Amino acid sequence: MRSLVLAGGTLVDGTGSAPRRADVVVRDGLVDSVVAPGEAPPDCEHLDVTGRLVCPGFVDIHTHSDLTLLSNPLAHSKVRQGVTTEVVGNCGLGVAPIGFGVDPDTLRGALAYLDLDPAVQLTWRTVAEYLDVVAAHRPSLHVATLVGHVPVRAAVLGFDDRPASTAEIDLMCALVAEALEDGALGLSTGLVYPPLRAARTDELRALAQVVADHDALFAWHLRDYADDLLASAAEAVGIAELTGARTQISHLSSIGARNWGRAREVLDMAAPGIAFDIYPYLAGNAPLSQLLPEPVTIDALGDPVAREQVARAWVHNPVPWTEITVAGGAAPDVLGRTIADLAGRNRSGNDVAMDLIAEHGHSVIMTAGGRSEHDLRAVLDHPATVVASDGLALDPDGPTGRGFPHPRSFGTFPRALTDFGENLAAMVRKCTAAPAARVGLTDRGTIAPGQLADLVVLDAEALADHATFTRPQRFPTGVEHVLVAGTMVVSGGTHTGSRPGNVVRRASKIER
Repeated sequence: MRSLVLAGGTLVDGTGSAPRRADVVVRDGLVDSVVAPGEAPPDCEHLDVTGRLVCPGFVDIHTHSDLTLLSNPLAHSKVRQGVTTEVVGNCGLGVAPIGFGVDPDTLRGALAYLDLDPAVQLTWRTVAEYLDVVAAHRPSLHVATLVGHVPVRAAVLGFDDRPASTAEIDLMCALVAEALEDGALGLSTGLVYPPLRAARTDELRALAQVVADHDALFAWHLRDYADDLLASAAEAVGIAELTGARTQISHLSSIGARNWGRAREVLDMAAPGIAFDIYPYLAGNAPLSQLLPEPVTIDALGDPVAREQVARAWVHNPVPWTEITVAGGAAPDVLGRTIADLAGRNRSGNDVAMDLIAEHGHSVIMTAGGRSEHDLRAVLDHPATVVASDGLALDPDGPTGRGFPHPRSFGTFPRALTDFGENLAAMVRKCTAAPAARVGLTDRGTIAPGQLADLVVLDAEALADHATFTRPQRFPTGVEHVLVAGTMVVSGGTHTGSRPGNVVRRASKIER
């Protein structure tokens, strides 16, 4: 296999070092060498990237592509923005393990946020088997997973929204240990989602200890990002201190104007082993059912007493119905409209939201505002923060591209570099080497001899995120070439159809 040289570009190598002119020599899927301009071996194939930036491929450690990659292994929305590795299984919403007493269809209902293509079948039981299925689909980018708290809990307790017993906690710990030995990079929880909201300190501490014993990562979707943000963050920090678990606080933000500034207080809690991720947008995206107060369940919404309980809790919502839009999982005439607009004069926003949840369960997705740009910048500027999309690999022309997905699935990394990349080298590091190191991947994230040839060539002048909340299925400009393990996946801004991605398992660099 002849070598390829990316010649004449400006190297931003992922380490945070200042950009410099250099040629990158690629051979056999790896970076062979980085040489002065014009000093590459003469027998190499040359790609002229004069006037362009050459960066490591972006490492997206917080994604929800668990099932969409099986529908869309080409991963259009991710590779077109320069992502070459992504980690699924976040927010507790993983798809493995599936306990032998768990009905896969029931699990799919709990994971509806991930489940955009009904043609995808859940044919696995263990994390190892799930990763084998992903590998068989030959994705265009590399894929790793965390083990999700939801399937672990379901395997032991079913979907009972209650605290676990000591014996049940022991069984969950054993399942997490098995998943880590199967190759998961860590564990994730999502304490806002039933049945995880019933998890108590003893359960979380025991699971964190398993993670710490395996030197893996514990990623936390906190119990609350609004009025109870500080207490929720203190819970994660306290368990990290007790166990030594390497801890990632996911998509850190302060929701609702009355809470602005609290994300900066959470940053002050940071200690060694505690880090954060965030996407560069001022609105989030999640199941509408996330707003239900504990202990109300979806099944209870037919009960007038339960509905009154929900309505009383929602009086204090930090984000008004005018800032919450139905983004997916409902009838076409509802999508793209705010809850307030759907309510009109004759119904309350509370009734509209509860009716949508009752009809569609966890499938109905909202986009919710109420965030501060000052907080966002503070989080992005923090040295322990990495950029992560919290999005999905989507095909705008396929079943995964319907509705109004969050634009972060299409434009997170270009937006981070253009809107928040005043220090370009530092921001590239937050998109590459820093997230790779956070999940324990040492063979990517920088451009150096022996590293994977996961590379992105950017036209800085043209680089822009064009996805919006009303027109989200739009690819960025300025992402000219993307190489995954030395194979061109994007060339001239167009997907080549190549699928060279590999499954990444903990304790091994990469499968070949």
